[in-house]
Amino acid sequence: MLAYGGDWNPEQWPEEIWSQDVRLMREAGVNRVSLGIFAWSKLEPAEGVYDFAWFDRCMDLLAENGIRANLATPTAAPPPWFAATYPQALPVDADGRVLSHGSRQAFCPSSPIYREKALNIAEKVARRYAGHEALALWHIHNEYGCHNSRCFCDTSAEAFRSWLCERYQSVDQVNQAWGSAFWSQLYSDWSQILPPRATPTFTNPAQQLDFRRFSSDALIELYRAERDLLASITPGVPFSTNLMPGMHWEMDQFAFARELDVVSADHYLVVTDPEPHIHLAFSADLARSLNGGRPWLLMEHSTSGVNWQGHNRSKQPGEMIRNSVQHLARGADGIMFFQWRASASGAEKWHSAMVPHAGTETKIWREVVELGGLLHDNAAVEGSTVAADVAILMDYASIWAQEHPAQPTTKHKPIDVIREWYGQLWKLGVTADVVHPSADLTGYKAVIVPALYSVNDHSQANLERFVEQGGVTLVGPYSGIVDEHDRVRLGGYPGAWRDLLGITVEEFFPLDGDILLASGATGTVWSQLTHPRGAKVLDSYATGEPAWTRNVYGEGVAHSLTTLLTGDDLKHVIAEVCADAGVATSDHPGVEIVRRGHSDGGVHVFAINHTAEDATVQGVGTVPAGRVVIAHQASAFLQEVAP
Repeated sequence: MLAYGGDWNPEQWPEEIWSQDVRLMREAGVNRVSLGIFAWSKLEPAEGVYDFAWFDRCMDLLAENGIRANLATPTAAPPPWFAATYPQALPVDADGRVLSHGSRQAFCPSSPIYREKALNIAEKVARRYAGHEALALWHIHNEYGCHNSRCFCDTSAEAFRSWLCERYQSVDQVNQAWGSAFWSQLYSDWSQILPPRATPTFTNPAQQLDFRRFSSDALIELYRAERDLLASITPGVPFSTNLMPGMHWEMDQFAFARELDVVSADHYLVVTDPEPHIHLAFSADLARSLNGGRPWLLMEHSTSGVNWQGHNRSKQPGEMIRNSVQHLARGADGIMFFQWRASASGAEKWHSAMVPHAGTETKIWREVVELGGLLHDNAAVEGSTVAADVAILMDYASIWAQEHPAQPTTKHKPIDVIREWYGQLWKLGVTADVVHPSADLTGYKAVIVPALYSVNDHSQANLERFVEQGGVTLVGPYSGIVDEHDRVRLGGYPGAWRDLLGITVEEFFPLDGDILLASGATGTVWSQLTHPRGAKVLDSYATGEPAWTRNVYGEGVAHSLTTLLTGDDLKHVIAEVCADAGVATSDHPGVEIVRRGHSDGGVHVFAINHTAEDATVQGVGTVPAGRVVIAHQASAFLQEVAP
């Protein structure tokens, strides 16, 4: 059964509304709700004073109606008494400002007091509802790192030092890793090391990078503490928390996902994005990749507009269903929303919901009911997987390192480059996984490396081995430049992959404007003085230096770009790389076709038309000649029979 529902927040409503909610849930086909995410102040209104009677009635009401709960530990939003009683546990920013209670996530991730109180309420919830018929999944915390990813207080400083001691063993090793001889930063005692707080000019890049790693690990450790406690009380109940792949970049989500029984993700359309459906596809593919290609759960998206992007764009008729089908196509085994009933007050009262302010005589409600029926009718999709011929390499630590402002240019933004390259693959009809550079690359035909500034020796060798054994790669500019400590790989760029790419780069020449290539393509942001060392030049600058090269390496081929291309120029290069690798591309512009398959050979085909015109698609499904007409801005479920 595909999960369908949303966050149910009964604490916001009088009790007479609850039975109405459940009746409407059944009408819409809802079978799962997330419950209790922001209920800490209602469950524990004063320290050590608990009120679970109302929550008991909610859980029982769900069970009586065949609806199950992703039961939350409410630890993402400590209550007012916590901040008033323990102000030392509030977060502190890099400028030394204490951030007050009044929104959510107002805690220091390293605070032992916060951990104690969080584990206490988590234990109370677990012991009360262990074995309850409605309990399906533990939803631990909520959106870790979304609004409070790093704290710079003295407690965090001490925890950071402990983390460094475990990682490096000695202060001398920290000095070596951080290059502390520069600007007289050599440390002689652990007590001298601080978080990268506000300084007169640039902070040490390696120090800042390690603090990002530490901060990500601190959030993962909080999750582990709650998970291990719950596991001791409710063995057999799976665990999850809602990550935000493709939207928030403050945590290493590859590391976090390894701790989850169920990888779940939140996604919201970006109002300013001219092609939001491509960003949706990227986020969904990343969520699937975080789970090693296995199905995942869409924990939150929106029925229509959201209130926190500066412009509340409502979704057009059919858009919400089309968004949902996209997530389903790319591996989701459940479609859920924030939230069930639109809030009447609070900071997200203008955030859309499954039951809008205007009630059930609305476009939103009609589509909610329609989507419920669609998911019910296509429940056989559950458990099937998406196969991808192409992998995109991405590393959160590399992104963090490149985001330090002391770069040749701040215009080379790795996240934007990754999304642009993904977008051109999408337009070619190529489904891609988004994987860590250390991942097993066996089975992929091509590996794309848009922006991997930092790479360690293991990951360097991993890509080389993939190509040597017959794979094809395309590596973007400013990749392989530094090691995992942000130290330059000397001897000519790109230090990690000079031999693989058959080139040596002498110097970078960031661009203020564009640069024309011999082919007529246009480079932007970046150029470099490159010398072929065995590579064939496929395109060049007007001055003759290489802009695109191809190098035979072992049994495979390695392409490189020395400038940033966009649009059709980049699409052309990626199409040639796909042809080199034997990866099929599509001639259905604007129509998304994704397949999910079962181990028995059965295949589900999703065809989604994002254009304003009807589209005829050849070669899919089981209809005569595989010719299908997909209405404009609509989607279709098809089946293929195993040969």
